[in-house]
Amino acid sequence: MDIKIFHNPRCSKSRETLAILREKGAEVEIREYLKEMPSAKELKEIIQQLGIRASDLIRTSEPVFKENYKGRKLSDEAWIEAMIAHPKLMQRPIVIHGNKAVLGRPPERVLELF
Repeated sequence: MDIKIFHNPRCSKSRETLAILREKGAEVEIREYLKEMPSAKELKEIIQQLGIRASDLIRTSEPVFKENYKGRKLSDEAWIEAMIAHPKLMQRPIVIHGNKAVLGRPPERVLELF
């Protein structure tokens, strides 16, 4: 089972999700999104696979959100550009298998892919 995880090793939820995947014996491609952010095209595909709006992928607790975006109504494209400009805005971890994706919050949600 080939699985990709958009991972932040400093995030406990991301580490827990990765541990669950490894316990299941999955071959995991780890992509540290803070070092290698998805492109706008990739983000659009991920959002579609998650079945959410781009604004639902935003971490509203981040200082950069509070300083620059709080209270603003942006289009999906504008939120995608904001995530590319400020990768910390993106919720994590995101786990993708085939054409399905889940947000690992809580980490056990990854089990939906099995």
